[in-house]
Amino acid sequence: METIRFLVIVTLMALCWMTVERTGAVASSPPGSGSRLPPCPDSPNCVSSESTREGQAIAPLAFQGSPVEAFACLKRVVMAMPRAKLISSDAEFIHAQFRTRLGFVDDVSFALDENRGAIHMRSASRVGYWDLGVNRRRLEKIRQVFGIHCP
Repeated sequence: METIRFLVIVTLMALCWMTVERTGAVASSPPGSGSRLPPCPDSPNCVSSESTREGQAIAPLAFQGSPVEAFACLKRVVMAMPRAKLISSDAEFIHAQFRTRLGFVDDVSFALDENRGAIHMRSASRVGYWDLGVNRRRLEKIRQVFGIHCP
């Protein structure tokens, strides 16, 4: 009986540790500030087009034509995705949250880089350590839909 109680306590402690929210993970970038997306933490549950770390790097979204139209189209693409919630947006920055099927919240941010004809992107889990590739698959799905529907 004591062994079972010990295992239950250890399991609960492990679950609590895995679900502690990371602070500072939410990105914000005022328009025209030239700010970049926040760096990914050392954990493998984040991908960013501004990361140089193996396993975390992902290409930015490329667009042709009007940056304003491309960014507006990206916003529509993101908001049409399942379990997406727009947190904030302006002419150069989008911050959205995605709730996973298990109820965890991931932060997703996009920053317009007009000079390069690109939109930088970052997706990161708020909790845990591994994400089993969820954040990368999400951004690649956004890239796929963006390529079909956006300029």
